[in-house]
Amino acid sequence: MSTIYELDITRDHCPMTFVKTKLKLESLPCGARLRVRLNAGEPLDNVPKAVSEQGYTVISISPETDLVFVVEIEKGFSDDR
Repeated sequence: MSTIYELDITRDHCPMTFVKTKLKLESLPCGARLRVRLNAGEPLDNVPKAVSEQGYTVISISPETDLVFVVEIEKGFSDDR
């Protein structure tokens, strides 16, 4: 089973939401999963799209409240990241 890490970026605004997510993903071991808490709107629109474009896998997007979502991302086993 993959190790699951947490990141709360609900107090951050774009583009820092993506920057913090990418930096955290880069620091994780291959195969790890990151659960990112983020706000609806721009962060929810941009972060999953941007990490997918970077080669990470978005496992799920689920609402925690009406305004906060949890995006689960997996860091693959490739050396490209």
